[in-house]
Amino acid sequence: MSDARDRALPSLVGGSALARRVPDRQTALEAVRTLIAWAGDDPSRADLVDTPDRVLDAYREWFAGYGADPEGDLGRTFDLHAGYDDLVMLRDIDVESHCEHHMAPFLGRAYVAYQPSDRVVGLSKLARVVEAYAKRLQNQEALTAQIAEAVDGALAPRGVAVMIDAVHECMTTRGLRHKAVSTVTTQFTGVFKTDRSLQDRFLSFCNRG
Repeated sequence: MSDARDRALPSLVGGSALARRVPDRQTALEAVRTLIAWAGDDPSRADLVDTPDRVLDAYREWFAGYGADPEGDLGRTFDLHAGYDDLVMLRDIDVESHCEHHMAPFLGRAYVAYQPSDRVVGLSKLARVVEAYAKRLQNQEALTAQIAEAVDGALAPRGVAVMIDAVHECMTTRGLRHKAVSTVTTQFTGVFKTDRSLQDRFLSFCNRG
């Protein structure tokens, strides 16, 4: 059976759009069967026969960000309402991503704020940008920067602030196995980088229970 994904697709790598060839579904299924066998089990075992199909369906959800257009999501903006001159912030945006080193999940929350100049964007679009970049193979530092750069580039605000607080299963379930460790990353542009009081205000909003 042919797969709609078996074609050249754009992929954002290091900020550049590169054409890449996506393997067909059968090739991907065989790859999963190979990994099951490598792990020590029998891919033909009754309870595992349908696992490769399920894995591919899960991957399509987990890595849907490769087909997303975060810049496009930010493309529709609105005039800033007369008289408003303070920050706009979304708190507790779910982050579900996979680390590019071990393909293990990292899960947490993102906090995104910007200080508008003359344009604002629909609030759901900020959450979409987080999701679009998160649903790729990532590292948390790059993810934080990509979100900030996308908002900064689309809205030309006075400044952008992003914080992500996440737990990495590559650290909690293997290696050091430190269960209670979370990773915090931040990125600031414009007035959030130069005005420490505004930066502190953003961080205080992030830490409110």
